[in-house]
Amino acid sequence: MQASQRISGILGGGSDGWDVFNKAREMIDAGTPVTELTIGEHDIRTAAPILQDMHRAALEGHTGYASIPGVAALRREVAQRVQERTGVPTTSENVMITPGGQSALFAAHIATCDAGDTALYLDPFYATYPGTIRGAGATPLCIQTHAEDAFQPRASDIAAHAKGAKSLLINTPNNPTGVVYSRATLDGIAQVCREEDLWLISDEVYDTQVWEGEHISPRALDGMAERTLVVGSMSKSHAMTGSRVGWVVGPRDIIDDLINLATHTTYGVPGFIQDAALFALQLGEEFEVEIAAPFRRRRDIAHKVLAGQNAVSLVPAQGAMYLMLDVRSTGMTGEDFAFALLEAHQIAVMPGESFGTAAAGHVRVAMTIEDSAFEAALKTLCSFAQSCQNDA
Repeated sequence: MQASQRISGILGGGSDGWDVFNKAREMIDAGTPVTELTIGEHDIRTAAPILQDMHRAALEGHTGYASIPGVAALRREVAQRVQERTGVPTTSENVMITPGGQSALFAAHIATCDAGDTALYLDPFYATYPGTIRGAGATPLCIQTHAEDAFQPRASDIAAHAKGAKSLLINTPNNPTGVVYSRATLDGIAQVCREEDLWLISDEVYDTQVWEGEHISPRALDGMAERTLVVGSMSKSHAMTGSRVGWVVGPRDIIDDLINLATHTTYGVPGFIQDAALFALQLGEEFEVEIAAPFRRRRDIAHKVLAGQNAVSLVPAQGAMYLMLDVRSTGMTGEDFAFALLEAHQIAVMPGESFGTAAAGHVRVAMTIEDSAFEAALKTLCSFAQSCQNDA
């Protein structure tokens, strides 16, 4: 017996992009200390008061089946948060709670694409994007952005691929590049979506991590609320990665359809976890700034370290918890550089090639270790790049 083509074809016959990460984990398991700058996992874990509220909710009995669309109070809180930050009228009926942002991405593509439909996404991309689209039965079509544009998408490039497509997936602030899409970029994207009748799926899980510019939700642009599904999550904003609480915000009729999907798939999110998410959101913006502060601080550290050398250049780090570093001066691919750095100095970074082809010759660095260790690792990376440059 064979598995279905849909499930066996999720990776599209290629690598999943995690080879360096897997090698680093093998080294750690073998007893070799490795400085991990690979994945977007906070070094400071979920705050104790949030966990205490989760514990309280569980002990008080919220451990049975929870409302499938999400606990009513949490849906209202998410709606209020979105409305206050975007100015777009939003009620709980525009919100469905999901088991994390990844589940929301999958649900959004199920909602907008029929089997075989073309679903667009941008390169560089978060590693799960093409597999999520394939898993939903759609056909992924990648549109390259360009290093010379600081990876801001060109509306003309999107328009050239949009004819007959059903959806476009974007992510700002962006993982892996750290770029925040400008208003001009988003206006161009919105115009293409309106002209080509595209659904826009907007992954905004890093919306609280903005260091330069401003986060603009495309749902707030003219004529976009009725064709945009926004994916959000507690993972990055509240350091609740393992709690798996996310949401989709969109038109009421699509949310109703997504509730039907959840009834037949996830059957909701545990109530005591949703209660903790509500508690966390009610801590307010000040708490979100506190969670984001280490990454802002480490970005400043990176600017100082990188200013003292010329082997590595930085893609504008405007948001999110990552740096995208250009190492093409070494004459190496991002993958070769990452493997060599791991072998020589036991520092693990993600190759740009793990996120598509547009960031070839780059590496992504997660700012997810303590400040002094982060600074030391970045200095070592730059020194290693200099030595590779001299050997080239």
